[in-house]
This record gives sequence, C-alpha cells and structure tokens, in this order.
Amino acid sequence: MSECGLRPMESYRYMSTETGGDDCVGHTMIDHLNNCYKLKMKQIDGKDSQTLVNKLYDIQSIDPEFFFRVRLNAEGKVECLFWRDSMMREDYKIYGDVLVFDTTFRTNKYNLICAPFVGINNHWKNTMFACAFIGDETTEYFVWVFETFLKAMGGKHPLSIFTDQDAAIAAGIEQVFPSSRHRLCLWHLSKNANSRFGLLKSDKNFKNAFYKCLSGCITPNDFEETWKSMINTFKLEKDDWFNRLYGLKEKWCTALSKDFFSAGILSSQRSESTNHAVGFKANKSTTLTEFYSIFQATIKRWRKTEEKDDFDCTRGIPTSELSMSAILKQAANVYTITLFRDFEEEFKLSVASSTMFKGSVGRTVFFEVWIEGITGSRQEVQYKMEDSTVTCTCKNFEESGWEKGEINNFTGWRLYMIRRYYNLILKGHKIAKARKFIEEKFKTDNKAVDEIIKKEEERKEKEEAAKIAEQEKAKAEAQRQTQDEESTNSEITIVLDPDRANTKGKILTT
Repeated sequence: MSECGLRPMESYRYMSTETGGDDCVGHTMIDHLNNCYKLKMKQIDGKDSQTLVNKLYDIQSIDPEFFFRVRLNAEGKVECLFWRDSMMREDYKIYGDVLVFDTTFRTNKYNLICAPFVGINNHWKNTMFACAFIGDETTEYFVWVFETFLKAMGGKHPLSIFTDQDAAIAAGIEQVFPSSRHRLCLWHLSKNANSRFGLLKSDKNFKNAFYKCLSGCITPNDFEETWKSMINTFKLEKDDWFNRLYGLKEKWCTALSKDFFSAGILSSQRSESTNHAVGFKANKSTTLTEFYSIFQATIKRWRKTEEKDDFDCTRGIPTSELSMSAILKQAANVYTITLFRDFEEEFKLSVASSTMFKGSVGRTVFFEVWIEGITGSRQEVQYKMEDSTVTCTCKNFEESGWEKGEINNFTGWRLYMIRRYYNLILKGHKIAKARKFIEEKFKTDNKAVDEIIKKEEERKEKEEAAKIAEQEKAKAEAQRQTQDEESTNSEITIVLDPDRANTKGKILTT
C-alpha cells in the first residue's frame, strides 16, 4: 500500500475498514507503524538511489527497450535521473507532436525536481512520455535532460513544447530543440500573474481584461486592442513585469499561436488539467524508490483508461442527438468519441451561424461567418477549389488538429482498418508467439507497402516526365509552325490584282 502512496496510518485505516474493525486486522496499529518503518529503513539502509537504479536495471532485463540514464557528480551522488519504458517511446512516436514539460513537483526527501514529459493522446487524455529527477534548475541540467530525452526517443523533435516561465528551461530548449516552438502554459502564467496584480487583484474589470488577453482574443488585432486598452486604463505603461510579459506575447497569447497544432493546450483548462494530472500522493519524506512506485501506479492508471477508451471506440461509431448529416457521419468515422463530441459542439455552432458571400478571386471563394449576439465572432472563411481546402481566420482546426481543414475522402477506410488492426493486437498482445507473428508480419507488410509506394511514385514520376516531354514537344512544334509561317511570309512576294489592260487579239476559248 505504501507503493500506492498511502501513508502508514491511511493504510491501517483502510485495512481496518475492509476487515470490519481494528480487532479483525490481525495486528495492532503500533505493530503496523513499526513494520512500515522497517520496510522504509531497509530501502534507505541499502542506499535509496542505488536501490532505485538496481530496480531500473531489473526492469531493463525484462524490457530490452527500457531506457534510463543517471548523472553523477564528482562524489558519485545522483544529480539527475531519467527513464522511460518501451510503451512511452511508442506513444511518443504517435503523439509526440506536443510536449508538456512540467517542473512544479518537488515532493521527495532530496528536494529533487520531478519533471514528467507529458503528451495528449487521441482521446484528449494525458499520456506519459518520460520522467526525470533534476538536481538544480540551471540550463546545464536542463540541457542534459533534453539531450537524454532526445536520445531516448530516437532523435524525434516535438513540434511544440509547453513549459512554465523559466529562463533556464527556455535556454535549454533553444539549444537542444531549436526547431520546436516553445510556448508557456497558461495555467502557470495565470498563477504567477496573481502575485503581480497587487491592488488590481480585487478589480474584476482588470482581471477580465487580463484573462481575455491570455485566451479570450481570437485575432491578433483583437489582442492588441484589448492589451492597449488594459494598459492605458489601469496605468501600467511603466510596469516592468507587464512590459516583459508583452515582449513574450508570441509564447503565450492564444490569438498569436493558433497557426500550429497544440492539442488544445493553448486553452487554460487543458493546461490546468495537464499539469494537475500527475497528482502523486507523495510528501517531502518520500524516497526516490517510493516515488518511482507511485509514479508507476499513475502510469498504469492512465494506460488502463486509454485501453478502455480504445475499446469503446472499437465497439462502433458515436451517435449524435442531431440528425446524422453527411459531415457528422464522416466525423464519426474519423474521430474518436471524445474528439467527435468536441466536433459536434462546433457543428452546433456552425448551424447557428450566419453566412454572407463576400466574393471570389480566381478559384478561391470568400465568406464571412458569425454568430448573432456574440461580439467578435465574425470570421472570414476561404474555400480553395484547386485542392479542396477550407481555412478560417480563427484557425481552430489547425490548433485542435481536426484534419487541419483538409477534406479527405479516404478517412472512413483509414479508421475502419485502424479498428481491425487494433482488434487484432488486442487479441494477441498477451501471447508472446502471437506478438512475434504480428511483428514479423508487420515488417514484411511494411516492406511490401514501401515497395508499392516506391513503384507508384516512380510511375507518377514517369507520367509527369512524359507529360512534361509532351508539353515541351507541343511547345516546340508550335514554335516551329510559327517560325515556318514567318519564314514563308518573308520569302513569297506579295502581289496584287492587275489593272485591266487594253490588249488586241482574240478571246481564247476551250
């Protein structure tokens, strides 16, 4: 029970409740507390860090893909510790576009920073990619952790990284992940901002304006106008903290960050749930070994939830209280149940929206869309006929990852095949022989598909080359004809009808 995060008294009360009272437990409360203390001291006597490292080695012997690294100082003491299992790497391959790096946990006896790497899966739930203990909040330590993470994940860089407002973390990300977009978690930012408000903390108008700047503005112009109005109204022109915050607006303002996929973390609600997700039941006396056990229990709980969500999706497509129109049917086939519910809410808003045709440029059509009674809801929607793409100035699809505005006719087949393969994996993942068979078939099938794709690409390249050659030939022929016509016109003498001549003689007859 201690591995689950329960304190000795909590575990004793639980046992007493389950057995029907203290008399039915089989030992006294003092015996229980003494035994818990002995178990804890046994780990400490064997050196807590060494006990954890030995446990990690044992796991690696069972799971060859398990990865961990330990950084020691000159005295051989642990400075940093990093680990991830094989499932975490697979999850990162699929969901690693967005990464949340949280350093707010210090719940262990050594005051080490617990820094989990968290992502968002296709059910809009949290998934763990890795975890690290860090001895100090300096750029050097963060660089080591990020480089170790990159090595553990096969060199794949995330598209975006969300962290708290820490200069050392920002410097480490810039050094190790130069191509990733660094963003600040709104939950952290709003918490830090409360300590900076001073007397304005009780002013509702100020707080409404500030939080609108954080996540309530839709367009960049809307943000700039709201920020300028707030600064002028509350006389904050010379406030250093607000000036620094404005200088970092690209990292936190949702109106300026919707052109990239963020899995909804740009919203403060998603940010808060992500940072609260790792709710470890630990305290300042918790050892590293105990903390690791609590961490593993959390991972098991998350994966159990994901398995249930996956199973629910394989049972059939979701239904709607609305009439299942063609677009809702396609969404039900493409999205998981959770994402479909979000899409359904957006669809309801679209039904209530008013639309006005604005015009067209070439094969691009422009519309203005708004919801009556909602200020600032007017958006411009573009439809490009060449590639059948739809874009909106709100960029909600890009930020949420809902097909990114693309209309894909093959998504139904894709999800159908995903469900079939997933059911196959569910049936065989507990049997080693079945797992090996599926893995070998995947390798051969993957190789065969690569060959098919390669041949198809070569065929398209040949067709394109032939098409270009035909166009060049036609162009050359047209040029030749033009040159021939010009040449002929220059060689033939231009003649006119003669005047009627006054000649003598007979008219020839035939």
